[in-house]
Amino acid sequence: MKRNVLLGAVLAVSVTLAGMGYQQSAEAQTSAGGVPTFRVDPDWPRVPEEWMLGQVSSVAIDAQDNAWLLHRPRTLLSPDEAEMAAPPVMVFDSEGNFLKGWGGAGNGYEWPQREHGIHIDYQGFVWVMGNYCPARNLPRLEAFNDDQILKFTLEGEFVMQLGRRNASRGNTDIYNLHQPADVFVYPPTNELFVADGYGNHRVAVFDADTGAFKRMWGAFGSIPYDKDQCPPPSLTSVPDGPGPQEFSIVHAVRVSNDGLVYAADRENRRVQVFTLDGEYIDQYVRGEARFARNLAFSPDPEQRFLYVGGDGGIVVLDRRTLEELTKIEGEDMIGSGHHIQTDSQGNLYIAASGAGTQRLLFTGISRGR
Repeated sequence: MKRNVLLGAVLAVSVTLAGMGYQQSAEAQTSAGGVPTFRVDPDWPRVPEEWMLGQVSSVAIDAQDNAWLLHRPRTLLSPDEAEMAAPPVMVFDSEGNFLKGWGGAGNGYEWPQREHGIHIDYQGFVWVMGNYCPARNLPRLEAFNDDQILKFTLEGEFVMQLGRRNASRGNTDIYNLHQPADVFVYPPTNELFVADGYGNHRVAVFDADTGAFKRMWGAFGSIPYDKDQCPPPSLTSVPDGPGPQEFSIVHAVRVSNDGLVYAADRENRRVQVFTLDGEYIDQYVRGEARFARNLAFSPDPEQRFLYVGGDGGIVVLDRRTLEELTKIEGEDMIGSGHHIQTDSQGNLYIAASGAGTQRLLFTGISRGR
């Protein structure tokens, strides 16, 4: 159910990116009251002149606050642009300087046809996945479903492939994914939580070292429902109430420090919360506009704020209560993004697919709340 929201003066203070809050460190996000404020960083990132980025689909942040962009080189269609295509994985330091790039087809693994998600886990491994299905009939792509997840070292050395392309047997399959959208490794249990995603409609959990299947669930903690639609429909509206009993596109997944699983059910415009074992706890629905495109936590130990892309900006929720606090938006902002992430300083990174990529600098907590 959707919660009532009392924004009052808070919205007026923090709805823009003008940095109207006082400057302070990310640790201050644990203090009572106030909401986070941001401003656009116009100089980030600095892509080398000899390279071009295609659609930037995802972003991850490593332990040194380097930003890892995953883009789609094959969306550069003209011959001149295709010759300048950067490697699919591009890494930039906290100043926006290019560090390295790698990725693409290689021996021993099946690189995804349509790059979708990237995650850096607590051990420094890089996870990459895609969401292509042949019915999309996109140029320069082969007729294979992306039913796999790849694991690499930070230098791009292949470690493991989970699943095989074009091999999914649906939501009951414990070996393959089906166009997975996002992953998150939870350190205390070393488990890989998968937003699986476009072809399947479930959260699936695997051992992050061996790839062994552990468990899975659907919306409200139910048994996942097989409904393979490729490409899946984009809903123009959602009904009032709790919504469908099955997931649509599980587009992002995050696990909080206190062991709660957050799943962004994009087309159903809701975020659902579960225990680590998949027991349903609560949800937040924002049915009047496109919502739940992505998820990110504020970097304080309590992870007080949950950032959720939707309605042309990024909605800020109180993570524990799911109360809507404010919305980050502004004329210079590229929108709600496709995937988002935060660094240790509280800065927000947006991978916005066809709209490019952007960093929002955290400027502090407003005094208005």
